Amino acid sequence: MGLLQQVFGNGAGHRQVKVFVVSEFKDRILDAAAHGHKLRIQGGNTKQFYGDTHADTQVLDTRGWRGVVSYEPSELVVTVKAGTPLAELEALLAEQGQSLAYEPPHFGGGATVGGMVAAGLAGPARAHVGGVRDHVLGVQLLNGLGESLTFGGQVMKNVAGYDVSRLMAGSLGTLGLITELSLKVLPVAPAEATLVCALSQHDALELLHRWGGQALPLNASAWLHDTTAQPAQDLLFVRLRGAVAAVESACPRMMADVQALGGNASRIDKAQAIKDWQASREQTLPFFQAPSTELCLWRLSLPQTAPVLNLPYAPYIEWHGGLRWLWAPASAHQALRDAAQAVGGHATLFRQAAQPADQVSVFHPLPLAQQRIQQALQQQFDPMGVFNTGRAGLQ
Repeated sequence: MGLLQQVFGNGAGHRQVKVFVVSEFKDRILDAAAHGHKLRIQGGNTKQFYGDTHADTQVLDTRGWRGVVSYEPSELVVTVKAGTPLAELEALLAEQGQSLAYEPPHFGGGATVGGMVAAGLAGPARAHVGGVRDHVLGVQLLNGLGESLTFGGQVMKNVAGYDVSRLMAGSLGTLGLITELSLKVLPVAPAEATLVCALSQHDALELLHRWGGQALPLNASAWLHDTTAQPAQDLLFVRLRGAVAAVESACPRMMADVQALGGNASRIDKAQAIKDWQASREQTLPFFQAPSTELCLWRLSLPQTAPVLNLPYAPYIEWHGGLRWLWAPASAHQALRDAAQAVGGHATLFRQAAQPADQVSVFHPLPLAQQRIQQALQQQFDPMGVFNTGRAGLQ
């Protein structure tokens, strides 16, 4: 017998949130279509900074449609309504020793499950366990005609038809209003350890590439030039997760690899490491504090094997080299995108400068073929142009 909850958000902490039924969402969509309005789907609004924003949109708030529909821990599947607070879902999973393994960032206390999927953002473990879309099993949504559509299901081996449900991950609410989601969850690893290694960026990337080809419980990594230390130093942090024996045997082996490169490594306190990885996930580390009001936070998504980039900006590197953050002016967009594209990646303007001076597209321009696919999808899901397609850089 699974755990079943029907919590509709009318408790003391949610008195200002109207409780919706799906028919009311449908009425809002049909009204917008009839009057030529655009809707901006919004949950907790913790990721409003991400993507292109437009003032001429009406907000469609999902927080009144919340609650866990079904949860069967033995099946590793949970089904929730889109307005469910992400923190509530994670607390429920933790009670059963399970989690959303990709560590989605909240960026605030009001984050919702629907917003998590719509943003498609994942945390430190992304390179090891996959991203949000890899854990979406099924979705129910309302399209731009107010029609209720269901894709996928509640099992991990659902191969019937096209995998449309995963299109919703990262769609930023431009293809439809997600109403319900079925997600794959995973058990929390029995053991965890974090090593800190003094290594240059080049040596750190080389070592991560080598470790990636070995049977090691490598779960997450982060490299930075730490200017808070005296003197400043280059540091690589690696997190191991898995069976106790696997973690304990890997630690000395990996520390020896670091020493062979002329660096030094040590194991850090687990409680402190948990806080640090949490800060990395939520971007509250000192690196993520803007050094100037004129600088933007750029997100470079690259192949993990990409070398050190010849750019004059100090990066914060995650996902074993596959994700590189840096602060640079908007005017550097062409140089950043050229550098990312040269190694098979792309660059996104993740957070705008506090004092923006240049109008730069948030997302890396798509090749013509991909633009056509995006436009065709938009036409199928939202023929009346109800949803805020501009947020994802679509026309």
